[in-house]
Amino acid sequence: MSIRHGLLALLERGPMYGYQLRAAFEETTGATWPLNIGQVYTTLSRLERDGLVQPLPEHDGGQRPYEITDTGRADLALWFATPVSRADRPRDELAIKLALALTTPGIDVRAVVQNQRTATMRTLQELTRLKAREDRPGDLAWRLVLDAMVFQAEAEVRWLDHCEASLARHRPTASPPHPAAAPLPADLPEREEAGR
Repeated sequence: MSIRHGLLALLERGPMYGYQLRAAFEETTGATWPLNIGQVYTTLSRLERDGLVQPLPEHDGGQRPYEITDTGRADLALWFATPVSRADRPRDELAIKLALALTTPGIDVRAVVQNQRTATMRTLQELTRLKAREDRPGDLAWRLVLDAMVFQAEAEVRWLDHCEASLARHRPTASPPHPAAAPLPADLPEREEAGR
């Protein structure tokens, strides 16, 4: 998700200034994606530059609220109508880490998998506890975000189980020596002597 579209969606509710946007963003996402206030104001500047929001007069406290423009509404509607592609999501750092662990000498891949499983199970337990003591029963947005986090953690545990089973079945094949490391032919001194 882009911060840009998150802020546009929040401004569709009504005009807000930076700190209000940050608080509303974190409340809506259950603080799973904390925003730096600098990110909020930088994004607002870009949205204003692109004609998607416009500033309103400052309040007495010096805060300048922003409101979404018609162009911003059209951009937001397009974003909501466009499915999220797997290619649009950040790279899976864990998959890359395991792929590199498999090809890096001296790395115990099984230990990497086990450490990750322990951390993911701990996260899953925390999320389950949080879900059990949910004190905002009417907040569907927060429940959906929490459910997504639980499902992602469960999927990661299943994938780690698959990785561990694949490692147990894996029989590495002897790779041919690197050309630079290949032994020299035994008769090389004789060839050099004959070549003189």
